[in-house]
Amino acid sequence: MTDADELRRRSAELLAAHPVADTGRLDFLRARFDAGLAWVHFPEGLGGLGAPRSLQPVVDAELAAAGAPDNDPRRIGIGLGMAAPTVLQYGTEEQKRRFLRPLWTGEEVWCQLFSEPGAGSDLAALGTRAVREGDMWVVDGQKVWTSSAHLARWAILIARTDPDAPKHRGITYFVCDMTDPGVEVRPLRQITGEAEFNEVFLTGVRIPDSHRLGEVGDGWRVAQTTLNNERVAIGGMRLPREGGMIGPAARTWRERPELRTHDLHQRLLTLWVEAEVARLTGERLRQQLAQGQPGPEGAGMKLSFARLNQEISGLEVELLGEEGLSYDDWTMRRPELVDFTGREAGYRYLRSKGNSIEGGTSEILLNIVAERVLGLPGEPRTDKDVPWKDLAR
Repeated sequence: MTDADELRRRSAELLAAHPVADTGRLDFLRARFDAGLAWVHFPEGLGGLGAPRSLQPVVDAELAAAGAPDNDPRRIGIGLGMAAPTVLQYGTEEQKRRFLRPLWTGEEVWCQLFSEPGAGSDLAALGTRAVREGDMWVVDGQKVWTSSAHLARWAILIARTDPDAPKHRGITYFVCDMTDPGVEVRPLRQITGEAEFNEVFLTGVRIPDSHRLGEVGDGWRVAQTTLNNERVAIGGMRLPREGGMIGPAARTWRERPELRTHDLHQRLLTLWVEAEVARLTGERLRQQLAQGQPGPEGAGMKLSFARLNQEISGLEVELLGEEGLSYDDWTMRRPELVDFTGREAGYRYLRSKGNSIEGGTSEILLNIVAERVLGLPGEPRTDKDVPWKDLAR
């Protein structure tokens, strides 16, 4: 059985065989993956050792103390948090060995082709079509709000393969090569001035059947694995005390006593406590994850994440007064990651508006919490058993 002492020993062996000072970043990351120290709960040969997920921090701490490079997880968060768990659960052995190593090392960036202009909150209404031609699928459609599509080599894609089936049952899940002919990525400029999101147009894109995840028509079930992991990745990230949005607000309060008022003090105290409760709840959620796959509880964490970010950033702008209205740079650029704490308060305020939309709208997540966590009666759905082609659009 792999325990903490065994992982420390393996980490020391990795560092001895690949000294940090003498080993290139990518070479070290590849060696770490091959040693099973990438994500220790994954199977042997796929970057892990079949160890408990809860032991991952042991490896991370040992390697960080030695100055070893990490895989820049914020840059490749979609691959790590959404694509990898789905490939692991539904992929063939060939798919796992092809995709997981370069995904974890960051050699190949991933994006998510789920939402569409007419299928956002109601994702199962998607209309992108995939038509089979022999051992290939020909895909036509449009996706939207695609983070990192301008950087990605691969995408996780859901498309409609059976328009005669009800909307949840006629969907299939694919891995799409973003460099293929027919894939066009267009930037979507946001309120921040940046374009981290994109529109993606798919015109006659040919995807081999070997890049299908799960059975034909079973894409909705496969997508639930992705979506559950996405909500945990967004709302349940590991943070230190005063990590995330509450950190800059608390720091401004301490460093700028002239800005303080009694009302702002009371609001800051309330939000500080709520942020700490959310942080500790995230720790508990990760402990639950160590026992199995993520469930609907991640929706609650993502809900809390969105609300707190918006309320804290609003308080920070109000605290700063006129300074809070300034903005450093409206230049159109296409960033590689979202930097909530590395920019000024105005950026945090504007960017946080998207938190209640991306990764599932807050309205839909409230339904998930009500029905799947609290066990309340579901809303009437008159379209569940109607063929997709007969639905009003």
